[in-house]
Amino acid sequence: MRQQKVARLLQKALGSFFLSEGKSFNAGGLTSVTRVRISPDLSVARIYLSMLGPGSPKSILEEIDSASRSIRFKLGKELGKSLRIVPELHFFHDDSAEYAQRIDALLSTLDKPKPLGGEA
Repeated sequence: MRQQKVARLLQKALGSFFLSEGKSFNAGGLTSVTRVRISPDLSVARIYLSMLGPGSPKSILEEIDSASRSIRFKLGKELGKSLRIVPELHFFHDDSAEYAQRIDALLSTLDKPKPLGGEA
């Protein structure tokens, strides 16, 4: 229960962080937090990001990873009253949106069978 509460808190704070300062990582694009997973001891957070825009997700993720200490520090200042210790942040690319688009494209290329029973 505590894990879920901390995950929601981090997701909201990171979402507003990437909304206001995300342009420094993803110029001309949008970075959103899709999911946050917290370890049972609340020391490690796995943050899944969805990135839209001109840059490659791999390069954007590398920039975010290199700035994870400063991001954690800013979160600590923002969430100081709510969290005693801000967990260590690990960022991952969430490619579920791209996966869904690929599945839709594949499904649209399939031959559709004609309805049974004749034309209505």
